[in-house]
Amino acid sequence: MRRQKKAVEFFTTDEEKRIRHAVEAAESTTSGEIATMVVGKSDSYREAEAVGAILLAGMLSLICAILIRHVTIWTYIPMVFLLFFPSRAFLRRFPKLKLSFVGRKRIAEAVRERAVRAFFEKRLYKTRDETGILILISILERKVWVIADRGINSKMPHDGWQPVAVGIAEGIKEGRACEALCVAIDKCGKMLAEHFPKRPGDRNELPDRLIM
Repeated sequence: MRRQKKAVEFFTTDEEKRIRHAVEAAESTTSGEIATMVVGKSDSYREAEAVGAILLAGMLSLICAILIRHVTIWTYIPMVFLLFFPSRAFLRRFPKLKLSFVGRKRIAEAVRERAVRAFFEKRLYKTRDETGILILISILERKVWVIADRGINSKMPHDGWQPVAVGIAEGIKEGRACEALCVAIDKCGKMLAEHFPKRPGDRNELPDRLIM
């Protein structure tokens, strides 16, 4: 079982340069601002961690009780308590396993909330005409969320970014995350240029580099 990648390890240095250049190229035709961000996870999923640890401890306790041929409640329950903490530590070491105890809706909501929080934490809403857009990749969930500021949402449909997010997520699953992200950035640039063309005096208001 492989270790969960950290955000700083997800893209290579060369890939980060490609992403930055893709953002620069996309923004050359629009007054909109594109920011990209990668995070290790969107949530700790503590409830899933607890449920998973209890189930894992229960299964291991049952196996141990059978092996020692002492299957009684007085043996089983203390053993569950004893194995709960190692089981929880195991799930923390391999967080991907926790997602088995989390519903799809809960995961999607966690990624959405992380994107919204990042949008404000990184002050991406501070563009002059409220035309900032964030593409957030959450590694653990292998999900992507695209969030646009009010200036963009007033002229473009909210659900128009869903195909962009899906395209990146599919690229991540297929092992071509950088390529998929660069294609998505180019697509975002073209979509923004239709409603927010480049104007004289426009300046770069958001970082072109990948935010981590």
